[in-house]
Amino acid sequence: MPFLFTLPTTSALPFSHFAESSSHPSLPQTASTYRAVLRSVLKKHKHLASQSRASNLSTVLAALNDYVPYLLVLDAGLCGRSVGGEEIDVVLKKEIDVEWRTTLTATVNGREIPRVKGRGLDYEISFALQTLACVYTLQARGQLLALYGSITPTDEQRIAIVTTATKQLLQANTIHNFLASRSAEIDASSGVLETLSRTQGGLAKLALAEATLLAVLKDDPYPAVVAQARNRNDKDWMVKPPEIPKVRAHLFARLCLAAVEHAGIAEAMLNASGRTDEALTRYVFDLKSTSRAKACRFFGIDADLGGETGLGIAWLIGGKMQLGFAGSKDEGSKMKGLAKFKKDWTERREDKKIEKGGKWGSDAGRLEELRVIEMLEQKWNKMNDTINTQLIPLSDPLVANMPSGRNIHSTKPFVPPSLSEDTLAHMRAPPDVGEMGDDDNSSSDEGGKAQRDLPGAFPGSSMDQANEDSYY
Repeated sequence: MPFLFTLPTTSALPFSHFAESSSHPSLPQTASTYRAVLRSVLKKHKHLASQSRASNLSTVLAALNDYVPYLLVLDAGLCGRSVGGEEIDVVLKKEIDVEWRTTLTATVNGREIPRVKGRGLDYEISFALQTLACVYTLQARGQLLALYGSITPTDEQRIAIVTTATKQLLQANTIHNFLASRSAEIDASSGVLETLSRTQGGLAKLALAEATLLAVLKDDPYPAVVAQARNRNDKDWMVKPPEIPKVRAHLFARLCLAAVEHAGIAEAMLNASGRTDEALTRYVFDLKSTSRAKACRFFGIDADLGGETGLGIAWLIGGKMQLGFAGSKDEGSKMKGLAKFKKDWTERREDKKIEKGGKWGSDAGRLEELRVIEMLEQKWNKMNDTINTQLIPLSDPLVANMPSGRNIHSTKPFVPPSLSEDTLAHMRAPPDVGEMGDDDNSSSDEGGKAQRDLPGAFPGSSMDQANEDSYY
C-alpha cells in the first residue's frame, strides 16, 4: 500500500491559439510555458526506470504546482470570477482540444492505452488535478517503503514516516473530492474515467481508507516486529527481543472497520463504470479484505489481553479466513506440498519487490497481515496448549457480529494553489515577442526531433530530408 498509480502523458496545448485576455495579455502564453515544462517532465518520468521514479516525484510535483495556478486563473477568467479581488477577462477564440493518456482504463496486457482527446478547459483541469492527486499518493508510497528498508527505523522515525504519508494521502483525498463535486456540475459525456464523478469519488474513498489504516499502523507494533524479523541485515534480535507494548486494541479494530467501509464504497463506485483497470479493482478488494483481517486481529488481541486466549485464537482464524487462507488450525497445520510451496514462493517474490522498490504492496498488505496473524497464532496456540487450555469457539459468528467502524479523519475542502498579486500584475503586460512560438509543439508525446529548415531551399524543406536525399 498505497496503490501504484501510473502518471499520464499529454499532447501539446498552446493556450494562445485558443484563448486571449484583454486584461492580462500574458496569461495564455505564460500558462502555455508552464504547461510545456509539465509535459516535458511527465514524458521524462514515463521513461525512467521504476526504481528512479520515486525520487523524480518532487520534480513532477513542482511542475504541477507551478502550472495549476495559471490553469485555474484561466478557468476563473472564462467563468467571470475574480482572482484575489482582480477581474480577469479571458475569451475563447476556439474550443480547446487536448489529449491525455488515461491510466485508469482497463486495457489488453502488453498494449498501451492511446491518448484520448477531450474538448474544453474542464477536461484539462480534471487530468491536471488527477495527476496531482496521484503524485501525492505515490509520494506516500515512497515514504512507507522506508519502513521495510535494510535499516530498521526507530520508533520516532517510524511515527514521522507514517505521519507524513498520512498527510499526503489526505491531501490526495481532498483533491479527488474536489474533482468529484466539480465533475458532477459539468458535462462528463466523454466517458473518460478520470472525468467521471463516481471515479473521483471512489478514489477519494480509497485514499481515505488507506489514511485510516495508517492511523492504526502508526501505533501498531506487530508489523514492525515481523518486518524486523524478516530483515536479514538487522541484528538487534541478538541483543534483546523486540518489546511489544500494549495497544488500544478495541479502538484500532473499530478504525480498521471504518477502513473496510471506505474501501467498500470505493469498490462499488469504481466498479460502476465497468472499465476500470483490473489491477486497481483487485487492489481495492484486497484492501477491504486486509482491513477486515486487521480488525479480527485487534479483536483477538483485545481478547488475549483480557485472558481469553481461546477467543483470541478464534479471532485470528477469522482473520485468516478474510485473507482467503486456511480457516482452521488443522487446515493450517496440514498445508503441505504445492500449497505451502506456492505460499512461500509468493512471500519471497514480495520480499524481492520490496528490495527493488518496484511494484511492492500490490496486494494491499495482504501477505504482510498474514505474517502477523501467523506469528500471533503460533504464540497463542503454544500458550493455550501448555498453560491455559481454553476451548476455541467458532470464528464465523464472531466475524458476522463485528460492530461498525469509527472514523478518525475528517474530510477538508481542497484549497487550490493561487497566484500572488505581483504575478497577476506582471501579466498585464503584453507577452514577449520572442516567446510567441508554438510552445511545445516541436515534439510528439513519445519523443521526437524538431524540424530544421534548410537555408536557401523552398519553405517546408528540412535539413533532415536533405541529408536523407544526399548521395553521400
